[in-house]
Formats: sequence, C-alpha cells, structure tokens
Amino acid sequence: MENIFLAKTIFHVDMDAFFVSVEELFDPSLKGKAVVVGGRPNERGVVSAASYEARRFGVHSALPLRTAYKLCPQAVFVDGHPERYRVYSKRVFSVLERFSPLVEMASIDEAYLDMTGTERLLGPPLKAAHRLHEAVKAETCLNCSIGISTARLVAKVASDQAKPNGILWVLPGQEARFLAPLPVRKIPGVGKVTEKDLRGLGIRTVGDLARLDEAVLGERFGKWGLALAGKARGRDAGGWFDSEVGAESDPKSVSHEHTFGEDTADLDVIEPVLARLAAMVGRRLREYGLHARTVQLKLRYSDFSTITRAQTLSDPTQLDTELFEQARRLFYANWKTGARVRLLGVHAGSLESGAQQMSILEEDNSRRWKAALEAADRLRDKYGESAVSLAKALKGAFAERTHENPAGLPGRKRGQRDFPEK
Repeated sequence: MENIFLAKTIFHVDMDAFFVSVEELFDPSLKGKAVVVGGRPNERGVVSAASYEARRFGVHSALPLRTAYKLCPQAVFVDGHPERYRVYSKRVFSVLERFSPLVEMASIDEAYLDMTGTERLLGPPLKAAHRLHEAVKAETCLNCSIGISTARLVAKVASDQAKPNGILWVLPGQEARFLAPLPVRKIPGVGKVTEKDLRGLGIRTVGDLARLDEAVLGERFGKWGLALAGKARGRDAGGWFDSEVGAESDPKSVSHEHTFGEDTADLDVIEPVLARLAAMVGRRLREYGLHARTVQLKLRYSDFSTITRAQTLSDPTQLDTELFEQARRLFYANWKTGARVRLLGVHAGSLESGAQQMSILEEDNSRRWKAALEAADRLRDKYGESAVSLAKALKGAFAERTHENPAGLPGRKRGQRDFPEK
C-alpha cells in the first residue's frame, strides 16, 4: 500500500447543471422545471445541457434537440448564452484560486485543485472542501459538487457520485475499494464501444476490471488496456490523468464546425461562414501559442455525404486570414457546384509551438496581422465573441455553440511563445 502520509490531496470541483443553473439566475421561473439548453425543439443542433428534471426523461447533452423534444415535450427549451457562462466560470475560478495555487480548469464548469500541503491554512480535506463549497455558493449563487482523493481520476468519479450539491472524500488507501462496485462506464474515457467490448469479457463493474489480468487487457486494447488496468485500481493512468494539476498541455488539433439552419448552395452565405470558422480556429491557436501546419476542410452535403480534405502549408500559421484562404481553396477545389451544403468545418492540425523563419517582408506582415488579431482577441475576452470580426466573416455570424471547452477559458494563459522580443 502507498504511504498515505505522502499521498496527494486532489479536489475535483464540478458545477451542478452549470448552464441550466446560470439560466435560472436570469430567469427564476425555470427553477424546478425540465429545462433544455441549446436551442429550440424544431432546430437542428444538439442539447448543450439539461436540468436534472429533464434528465429523468432520458435527455442528455449531445442529444439532437428534436429527439429531446420527443422524449420530453413539456421541457422548456432555451438558447445557450456562452458569454454568461464564461462570466460565471471566471467567478468560480476566482474562488478556486484562493484555495490553491494549483488550479486546472478541465472545462468551463469543472476544475482540479491540488490541495496538498494546505491543511495548516485551510484545515483537513473535508473541512477545506466545506469551506470551498460554501464560498462558491456565496459568491456565485451556484451549487457545486466536490470529490476528494489522492488521484485525479478518483476525485472526478467521487464528485459525480456526490451530485447534486454534495461532497465525497475517498480516504487514502480506499480508492480501489470505492471504485470496485461501480459500473465500468463510470471510468472516464470508457464509452459505449469500450463498455460493449468489456462486457464481452464478462466485465461489468470496475472491480471485475481490476481482477482481470493486465496482460489480457494489453493484448485486447493495447496501451489503452494497460491504462484501464491502472484506472480500475484507482491510479491516474493515461488519458486525461497522466499529468500534474496545473501542468500546461497543448491540444493535438483545433477545429470548429457549423450546421446551417437550412441547407444552402449560396456562396454569399457559405464564404462568410468559412471565414467565421477560420477566425474561431485562429483564436484558439493564438490562445495556446500554437501554429498549424495543416488545414482541413469538412464538407457535408444535404444527403449527409461527407468529405474531408486537407492541405499542408509551406509555413505554419495561426492567422485567421491565412486559415480562411486555405479553407476557401479547399472548398472550391472539392465542392460540387450547385450542391447544397449542410455542414462546414475547419480543422487545424500538425500543431507547432513556434513559427519558422520568414523573409523580412513576410515577417513584418505577419507581425502586423498578429498584433491586430491579438487585440481583437482581447476585445472578445472582454466583450464577447461577436465584439469584433474580420469583414468577410461579418455576414457569416452565427450563434456560438454552447459547449464545455470554449475559447477564453478561465485560467488559460494566452500563448506568448511567438515572435520573441529581439
């Protein structure tokens, strides 16, 4: 057994029905009702969040809005308000960073805190958690659930078990015992496909998984199988749980896509949407301080047939203009003239942390564009995503999709690795 006196203390703080709870602050009449955030029931799109009352009818995030309506026609359907959620996420973050210098926002509504060594100041873990719980409620009027453990994975599972509005501490040395009776699907990263494969091996609970020979898991699932073996025993193994809390990690790719309200072949509609998507991708790249070497276009027609086409760039970029120009070229090279488009997506991959050497003229032009776009990013941080845009993207304005990992996430530091001062 690990020396529990050397074990870490990790909190996982998860806001309860965050998007719905924020909407209730602006419209108290929603409280106690089945509420679906994400759009109107007759619209294309998916559910961003559902109240606990709506979840009882099988409504959950990522479910098509029209399906949600069939399951729960009495629900109140509301549009998402990403700017509101960012404001309240920042308020939550300001509370969390008073409790620990090591805070990592895993998404807009959940965070990990490394509370190791804070007992002298804040008391033992359970007392500190109650203080944090009360502080979040007092300063945001929102409820949260807190999981406490020596491992990030177990803390996350514990916060889920504590919902709604609860606190659960898994004592050091009891991680595997806590996980054992839970369905294997409770392990983060285990989806429907993996669950089905595990059931084929007779595995239904985390305890079943822990008892299986690691060699069998490794042979069947490769590295992921070995990671599963560690997770089943309460260890931070692979996936999202193999880094320290607060450690910076870069994404492997950045992408944004948009489904049109009505299929269209109108280029005066399509081009501005492409420009808007490219701008959203560029913003995320600058936020991470990364450059993309490949740009990929996703194009879905009205019959749902979908193609993806990519192009490698001679010089990596993070500029909206260059991303748009490449996406535009890919579109015209692959679009069936006159065919109606249902969905467009722009994807940036092969990400690098620094730009290659350019000619003096190219570098000067890139500097000017980068300075202008970073100024635009700051305005968006302060006034919202629609505060400023490229002229071409103005006509392509569409409601920002409400999701858990938006640009401008609290605690995320804008990349400063490019164009160092000379």
